[in-house]
Amino acid sequence: MKKKNWLALTLAAAMSLSLLAGCGATADTTAPADDAGAAAPADTGDAAPADTGAAGSVYYLNFKPEADAAWQELAATYTQQTGVPVKVVTAASGTYSDTLTAEMGKSEAPTIFNIGNASGMTDWGDYALDLTGTPIFDERVSDDYVLYDAAGAPKALGYCYESFGIIVNKALLEQAGHSLDEIKDFASLKAVADDIHANAATLGFDAFSIPGLDASSSWRFSGHLANLPLYYEYKDEGLTVGSLPAEIKGTYLDNFRNVWDLYITDTAADPTSLSSSPSDESRAEFGQGEAVFYQNGDWEYAQLTGEYGMSPDDLTMIPIYCGVSGEEKAGLCSGTENNWAVNAKASEENIQASLDFLYWVVTSDEGTTMLRDNFSGIPFKGAKETENVFAMASRDYAEAGNYALFWAFNDTPNVDAWRATVVTALTAYSADPSDANWEQVVSAFVDGWAIEYATVNG
Repeated sequence: MKKKNWLALTLAAAMSLSLLAGCGATADTTAPADDAGAAAPADTGDAAPADTGAAGSVYYLNFKPEADAAWQELAATYTQQTGVPVKVVTAASGTYSDTLTAEMGKSEAPTIFNIGNASGMTDWGDYALDLTGTPIFDERVSDDYVLYDAAGAPKALGYCYESFGIIVNKALLEQAGHSLDEIKDFASLKAVADDIHANAATLGFDAFSIPGLDASSSWRFSGHLANLPLYYEYKDEGLTVGSLPAEIKGTYLDNFRNVWDLYITDTAADPTSLSSSPSDESRAEFGQGEAVFYQNGDWEYAQLTGEYGMSPDDLTMIPIYCGVSGEEKAGLCSGTENNWAVNAKASEENIQASLDFLYWVVTSDEGTTMLRDNFSGIPFKGAKETENVFAMASRDYAEAGNYALFWAFNDTPNVDAWRATVVTALTAYSADPSDANWEQVVSAFVDGWAIEYATVNG
């Protein structure tokens, strides 16, 4: 199966057509995405930037800290080739919204920025250029990777389609006397993790890496782990991403508790100090062979195999099992929060320079190589075949008929405030995992959702 087809299959399995359709379209979950039958990507070779004579410059406010070095290098290459200045500023993990607000208030504001979802389109749609007819827009493989505003104008273009789950060090798992074949649902995951944790002193490693709750790491749980109860509730209620419900029930929060209890129990971490543990600490613990399991996404591939020198043969990703019926047929959580927007309020020269730069990124050998090496599921015609084993795991689950979990958390109202409340409750519960403290987590989810929805929508 060619790359573009497994990507479409994963998208269809995740029922996420509406994920990227801010104008309210509903998903057709019975058929592959429209690009499944598209023509094969052309070999663009060493595509050169268009010579428009533009005298502008580019300021890209990058959403993904783990790709900062790659973007800095690519920007320098482009400037060397064209003479066009390209500045890349990367927001610290968990601070993009605040950074964007601050930077947009400056005289030299970003000319390219990220809009994560339909809620972000409400906040930033007026700043986003209508991309209709632009060269970068015409390089897309499907409209399924586009964020539209309420009037139906394409304002942001998805540049990668990602999956997250539990990253596994297969070599350590085998050293602990276990195999992937054992893990098929939450009960079997817990049995394996419990055994590894019980023998951690002898093995020299533990089951799970640190579930840090500081701002750089907490999104993995208040966003990504929260996707599980949200997805299964959406599925029960017949909702898809973009439904933006005013209230949620919290039907599957006991399942969320199952996983969180596992994370804070079968780990070397002190559960009373998680609020001061950053994402780098969790990644390093896993990358240095101190933990078998690490909840994160396929965007971690470049750093784990590069900075930490981990062998791709030792790595894979499995679903986040939580104890729901039928989860042995679950796949990974798949979607995107990564959508380029061009600042419509920038000067004409800077707008043109930004469009030229993005077109070069998705058509040149340098740009497509960088995207392949640092992201997965690249939805452009000239995308190179991925070498990311986590993206391959997502493909394998889809091809085996497993259901992908769409990113229901993209509907979170007033997302930063909602997540902050959840993290506060999780921090208190982790330090004292009582039923009373768990009720505060439930309240943060359910009552907090209604409160933040009302805050945003009146």
